[in-house]
Amino acid sequence: MQYPTNLDHKINFIKVKELLKEECTSALGRSFVDKISFSSDPRLVTKLLDQTEEFFNILISGEVFPSSNFTNLHPYLEKAKLEGAYLDEEDFHEIKLSLQTLKGCVAFFQKFGEEYPALSQLLGMLLDLDLGLLKSIEQVVDEKGKIRSNASKDLQLIRNQIIYEEGRLRKVMERIFREARAKGLTPEDTGMTIRGGRMVIPIAAENKRKLRGFIHDESATGQTVFMEPEEALDINNEIRDLEYMERREIIKILTELTNKLRPAIPTLRKATNYLGLMDFIRAKAKFAQKTESVKPVITKERQLIWTKARHPILEMALKAQGKKIVPLDVKLIGQERLLVISGPNAGGKSVTLKTVALLQYMLQCGLLIPVHPDSKSSLFDNFFIDIGDEQNLENDLSTYSSHLMSMKNFSQFANKKTILFIDEFGTGTEPQFGGAIAESILLDLNKAGAFGIVTTHYGNLKQIANKNQGLVNGAMRYDVDKLEPLYQLEIGKPGSSFALEIASKIGISKEILQYAKDHIGEERVRYDRLLTQLENEKNQYSTLLAEAKSKEILLKTRLREYNDLKETLEQTKKRYIQEAKQEAKSLLDQANKKIEATIREIKEGKAEKEVTKQLRKDLDEFKQVVKPEKLAVKDPEVVVVGGKIQTGDWVRLKDNGAVAQVLEIKNKEVEISIGELKSKVKLSRLEKISQTQKKKELKSVVKGGNFNSNQKMMDFSPNLDLRGKRGEEVLSIIQTFVDEGYMLGVKDLRVVHGKGDGILREITRNLLRTMPQVGKMEDEHADRGGAGVTLITLKQ
Repeated sequence: MQYPTNLDHKINFIKVKELLKEECTSALGRSFVDKISFSSDPRLVTKLLDQTEEFFNILISGEVFPSSNFTNLHPYLEKAKLEGAYLDEEDFHEIKLSLQTLKGCVAFFQKFGEEYPALSQLLGMLLDLDLGLLKSIEQVVDEKGKIRSNASKDLQLIRNQIIYEEGRLRKVMERIFREARAKGLTPEDTGMTIRGGRMVIPIAAENKRKLRGFIHDESATGQTVFMEPEEALDINNEIRDLEYMERREIIKILTELTNKLRPAIPTLRKATNYLGLMDFIRAKAKFAQKTESVKPVITKERQLIWTKARHPILEMALKAQGKKIVPLDVKLIGQERLLVISGPNAGGKSVTLKTVALLQYMLQCGLLIPVHPDSKSSLFDNFFIDIGDEQNLENDLSTYSSHLMSMKNFSQFANKKTILFIDEFGTGTEPQFGGAIAESILLDLNKAGAFGIVTTHYGNLKQIANKNQGLVNGAMRYDVDKLEPLYQLEIGKPGSSFALEIASKIGISKEILQYAKDHIGEERVRYDRLLTQLENEKNQYSTLLAEAKSKEILLKTRLREYNDLKETLEQTKKRYIQEAKQEAKSLLDQANKKIEATIREIKEGKAEKEVTKQLRKDLDEFKQVVKPEKLAVKDPEVVVVGGKIQTGDWVRLKDNGAVAQVLEIKNKEVEISIGELKSKVKLSRLEKISQTQKKKELKSVVKGGNFNSNQKMMDFSPNLDLRGKRGEEVLSIIQTFVDEGYMLGVKDLRVVHGKGDGILREITRNLLRTMPQVGKMEDEHADRGGAGVTLITLKQ
């Protein structure tokens, strides 16, 4: 059961049909679009979805499938079924093209039938189709839709005779025309032409008596007449007789061909329906391709679990504007069957409801839907919807009365196999009574086990959804700071209408808002304020989570790079060790050979002193050759010279030894450059170093020893714990901590000083206020230390 009768219009399924018709190539396919209907039969819906999904796969596979001549043959078949009637050349040409398309379809599925079983089953509609008829038509009708000359022997003879007579006529006419022109009977710049199907010669009106013949026409001015010469009259008459004979022979051929087609009319009717069905299925597949739609998992269990669901019509509209749609995640199952969505106006409640309604309806009409492939859905017998203003002047029904009429039907017929959608539930009458009636109806629908979505602003419905199994709250997320909707559905908590916040942002006076708060009631205001706070914290945690994920991805990337580098170094190390071992072995072999040779020569020389002395000398020289070289590395030194520091001088930070160059001096603050990093420090923290050294030597100090930015980044922690330290020693610690954080590009710092008597807190805050690098400082959240921790945001 579906309610109301204009449900297609309510959920804008009419627009989907229009888009499907645009994808069809024939009136046949468009007629099938008009026949689309809602079904709760799992086998039928699954079959329709499988057909569409298979054709979708054909489209993306690149395989060639017939894409034209899906012609409606029914008018031709109606004409041909009458005994004695015949189809003309154009009719048979259309039938021939359609039969060629059918032949292509059959050939395709004979080749790829195993890959597309659902579509292959449709070939059963063509079991009785005799493609021999196509051959018969092709023998008679050519590619241009004209009767072939060899369609019969008589037709061949007639047309040959026509060609002969036309050739003879042209020769006679050309001769007469040349003679007439030579005599000056024809106007200048004219030639032979056709009038009334006869070849004629243009003659000046004053000369028409000078040429014997028949006048067929004259020019608009009357100065020229078009004459058929007497000599050509008999030839033209002969040609006309031949043309009549040709027409009679063509009719005879077409009649015989029609008689051959007539027994196949029932089969051709089925084939025509097959063409329309394939055009329709292809249109559904092309629409699915445009909307990136898929077939979700169809389950027997009553559930609706969709990920990244998108409204296809809305998405197309947003794309045209260069915008992107925000996908929805929806879950209706078990004890969370009826979703009560609340939130601010224009926050996306109605769009969410209409998205789910349209997609579920499309699914049960056999259309693929734009959701994630892992999404799951069951089918429902009843589909109810109550959207918009149904005020009926004829029946004297008000808007609220029409809503109540819908609720009456919902309550009477809703069951476990029902899915329903109610927008702005309970509105249209006095809120106190409207909310009470809506609450009662909602509990009744929940008792019936129905599935669905309800949107509302009523607080009592949010409370009912929070207390009863089967009901669940949902909220459209909202940016509390910017007062802008995020169009994201969050299931599990109610949403605030943010009425007071929006009114305040617009500029409504405080007195008016205070009056409203007083009359709303403190409890209600606190409740709404709590929802606002929860939404704010949710947005903050979402931002932190996104940052954490981003850092996690970066960490994984760095870890992978580290592992790759480590592996490369290990392999390089092994290679160097292997090469060193080989070289050492070679040197050892040389040394052994040298020693053996020396001993042998000493023995042979019978230990003569001079010979032995020379051999020992040679051996010492060889030792010097194989002795490893010493590599001396001398670290550059920095010489402190003292004196007044000026712009361009090289200086060293007293507390960490980093070498820097002075960029600018303002009073007692100095802007310095350490490599690529820039920072501002107190003048008292710097000491001037020797100018005799070259800049590159000083830069090597920065890079090589005293300050390594990469190492600093790895060693630096954005958290500083001052607990237990004395007031006089924390000043330099905080100064260094903030400077290093600023130089390393860290934005957020955290100082733990404890609460106690507040001495460390005051010292810390007072020092931070004097530091130009500090943009903002505030207490930590109460759950994470409160006033015992200072959060610092540095300027960038």
